[in-house]
Amino acid sequence: MYKMQINSFKQYQETYKKSVEQPEEFWSGIAENFLWKQKWNNVLSWNFNEPDIKWFEGAKLNITDNCLDRHLIENGDKAAIIWEPNDPEKDSITLTYRVLHDRVCRFANVLKKNGAKKGDRICIYMPMVPELAIAVLACARIGAIHSVVFGGFSAKSIADRINDAACKLVITADGAFRGTKQIQLKEVIDDALIGCPTIEKVIVLTHTRTPVSMLKGRDCWWEDEIKLVDANCQAEEMDAEDVLFVLYTSGSTGKPKGVVHTCGGYMVYAGYTFSNVFNYQPNEVFFCTADIGWITGHSYIVYGPLSQGATTLMFEGIPTYPDASRLWEIVEKHKVNILYTAPTAIRSLMGFGLEPLNGVDLSSLRVLGSVGEPINEEAWHWLDEEVGKKNCPIVDTWWQTETGGIMISPIAFVTPTKPSFATLPLPGIQPILVDENGNEISGNGVNGNLCIKFPWPGMLRTTYGDHERCKLTYFSTYENLYFTGDGCLRDEDGYYRITGRVDDVINVSGHRIGTAEVENALNMHAGVVESAVVGYPHEVKGQGIYAFIIYPSLSKDEDLTRKDILQTVTRVIGAIAKPDKIVFVSGLPKTRSGKIMRRILRKVAEGDTTNLGDISTLLDPAVVQEIIEKSGKI
Repeated sequence: MYKMQINSFKQYQETYKKSVEQPEEFWSGIAENFLWKQKWNNVLSWNFNEPDIKWFEGAKLNITDNCLDRHLIENGDKAAIIWEPNDPEKDSITLTYRVLHDRVCRFANVLKKNGAKKGDRICIYMPMVPELAIAVLACARIGAIHSVVFGGFSAKSIADRINDAACKLVITADGAFRGTKQIQLKEVIDDALIGCPTIEKVIVLTHTRTPVSMLKGRDCWWEDEIKLVDANCQAEEMDAEDVLFVLYTSGSTGKPKGVVHTCGGYMVYAGYTFSNVFNYQPNEVFFCTADIGWITGHSYIVYGPLSQGATTLMFEGIPTYPDASRLWEIVEKHKVNILYTAPTAIRSLMGFGLEPLNGVDLSSLRVLGSVGEPINEEAWHWLDEEVGKKNCPIVDTWWQTETGGIMISPIAFVTPTKPSFATLPLPGIQPILVDENGNEISGNGVNGNLCIKFPWPGMLRTTYGDHERCKLTYFSTYENLYFTGDGCLRDEDGYYRITGRVDDVINVSGHRIGTAEVENALNMHAGVVESAVVGYPHEVKGQGIYAFIIYPSLSKDEDLTRKDILQTVTRVIGAIAKPDKIVFVSGLPKTRSGKIMRRILRKVAEGDTTNLGDISTLLDPAVVQEIIEKSGKI
């Protein structure tokens, strides 16, 4: 058995060396820290060409035994989940491990009563309430595959995800609170289900007490169903390579991909990285501000912390409601020790100055973490000086939905940090930089495309229902390598800094949004003939969405037309994908073969029109000047 935690840089170097030289022995030793119904007969078999990756073959387990049951004897009365509501006037709720176990088992029995069984896909579309975590764990308990959809997505986006996975059940709520907004979740689900023939049951939690439509035979109330079952529910025995969940992520083509994670490897990796990166100590309070609808919430609100017997804090609201001191007041109220948040949130809070921090006791903080995008130096220093008082190490973590857990990051109190750098790979992770032709770029002080050359337990196994797409997206760009889609710098010290996406994906507030997906939504608007979308630097979001639109019948009221187009995007994808800037043009810069030259549009969006490169090969070079002029006016 290997120790879960690394406590010195020398130990990191020794552990990393062992993990690369003897990866199977290393991961087998880490896996020994978890509870298995039956041990594995083979640690790893892999082939990146297919791709075909299997970890802990032959092993049997249930992840909820590790997240719940194994903590009951010694830590049954310890806080598992602390829930902080949107409204600060309302009471927070604490669920101990014993209470959480009871509620998960009860809701697992509700799922079984409503026809769910091992292997069924279940869509979860809920607010950030304890019942969301309960629903996720209840699915895992019975071996059903959960597909959580973020509460900001539109009915069409939900329908696409439900149909892609052929979900059998939906778990939702009447509504959600988010700052001053109230979101009608059940109404959105009702609109989505018009085109979802596989759904048999909808279980609805009462939360906002909004009037909702309930269809006889299909819809039932969570509260009513819970009364009809007991709390006896043995965890289903799962194979290590059985699917645990599907989570949809945007790609460079229009349709979102269902990233598939499996039970054994994901559990080991989420638990190991949580324990290590944050240097989690017994009885500490861990606060991740993400939504469970994203991978960060899966790995570092639910599975990672609970597998390690930690106390994890869930927050329903937003950091700026009712004012910009809310996040800091939560830290003080619950004596938070580890805060894991996004650069977008930090930049947003920086904009309010130091007043919201005045009089708030942040002395409980020991570790600060950043996720979703590289944190810029200004935000890093503000977090370090004003929040951490230069006493809290900052772990700037790089990873993806597809990786299952953190890949490159400082280890708190172990790795010397450097602003804006993710620093060094975690044990077991073998990153390399390659040029456009896939040739490895060796040495330090170099730039390239970031790839991983060896498997790790938390990595995706496929994209749901379309293995060829998984192969094409991640494993076919460069032979025998997993391609992350990110550009990367390795400095003179061997430290890694992510420099941004190299494919057509925009990182908005830490969330990946495919340009093709947004263009598809824009083109569905009645007056739009064609559109092109690029990312541009945004002082709060990191990247904003800049849309160039051909709209021949444009009336004099351009602002109203913009609002109509934004409404269309909201209906098709959700508000998260709305362009920040829209410029109407008569043409787009295209090559003679019809390809849009996005690099020109990126330069224009960034305000850098002095170095557009050779535009003589364009079908109509004159459109570039028009685009520059019109962009300068918005």
